[in-house]
Amino acid sequence: MPDRAPQPVDRQLPTEEARDLISLVRDIAQQEIVPKAAEEEDAGRFPRELFTLLSRSGLLGLPYDSEYGGGDQPYEVYLQVLEELAAARLTVGLGVSVHSLASYALAAYGAKEQQVEHLPAMLGGGMLGAYCLSEPHSGSDAAALRTKAVRDGDAWVITGTKAWITHGGIADFYTVMARTGEEGPRGITAFVVPGDAPGLSAAPPEKKMGMKGSPTAQVHFDGVRVGDDRRIGEEGQGLAIALSALDSGRLGIAACAIGVAQAALGEALAYATERRQFGKPIADFQGLRFMLADMATQIEAGRALYLAAARLRDAGRPFAMQAAMAKLHCTDTAMRVTIDAVQILGGYGYTADFPAERYMREAKVLQIVEGTNQIQRMVIARHLVGPEGR
Repeated sequence: MPDRAPQPVDRQLPTEEARDLISLVRDIAQQEIVPKAAEEEDAGRFPRELFTLLSRSGLLGLPYDSEYGGGDQPYEVYLQVLEELAAARLTVGLGVSVHSLASYALAAYGAKEQQVEHLPAMLGGGMLGAYCLSEPHSGSDAAALRTKAVRDGDAWVITGTKAWITHGGIADFYTVMARTGEEGPRGITAFVVPGDAPGLSAAPPEKKMGMKGSPTAQVHFDGVRVGDDRRIGEEGQGLAIALSALDSGRLGIAACAIGVAQAALGEALAYATERRQFGKPIADFQGLRFMLADMATQIEAGRALYLAAARLRDAGRPFAMQAAMAKLHCTDTAMRVTIDAVQILGGYGYTADFPAERYMREAKVLQIVEGTNQIQRMVIARHLVGPEGR
């Protein structure tokens, strides 16, 4: 059974341009994403041609400077675009979020000449990015990464393996954190590596319970040589760059989570009003009505939380704690709402004939990526009471 078009959300947008942008995204979602979502996810197919369309439409660089091909949009607007895309298909919404994450280091920390040379292709030239921080032995403990970059004249030679890389094997560029100095957080440097660099390869994609259309793979760097002009920021600044990127990236995950939850609620509402038992629609039964009310309330609360954090970011104010809160709450909400959607559909919810079961499988990964929700609680607690073991 094909997916339903997402129910329109009544959004509070700051400009007429933003309203036109959301309208464009909804048209693309309805015409290009939704009709193929179920079939392509089932087949494990990544819609690369769709990302080319999104790039041509200006949707891969929305929060970045128009001087380099970006959209000059505030995060408040960009995140709502992500939500719309994720409601249509999470592979697409998450893919745009990861691409934005991969572009962040160069956009925020790159030298002017680097930005002029590389950003236009990244933001509007059809390229697709990947973000390489995690490794097989360093996930939550990012400062323990082992991938090394050794200076060789005016170049660097990168050796190691990155793990759980979205777009691994298909990306046109990889933003890579590698160890260039001492052990610990101060010895890490950021690089942007071309996807076709000699010595760069990817393992077969992981076999996942959800998000089958989005390739996640280990990426191997076997003596990959890049010029010093591909180093982003100062030597030893890499982890700070990576964590700064993740503060913004967590808001992207939060928005995607609300998109999935909204799609699940729409499916549950449609089924509950169409399905009849005991002579009336099951939406007339109070127990089910209360479930729907709770689902809608949790979604609205999550949307308000991620937008509040985005507005802090747009105002140039600290937002790391609020980003962690939004990622925690919104992804937990997506998990609860999708489970309830499956319950409302009953036996049909447990079959692949309806998208509710796919939404539930997809929601789970959002509690894990870009910092597990246990890590989010640690981040929030540190902001509240300071670091552990003071």
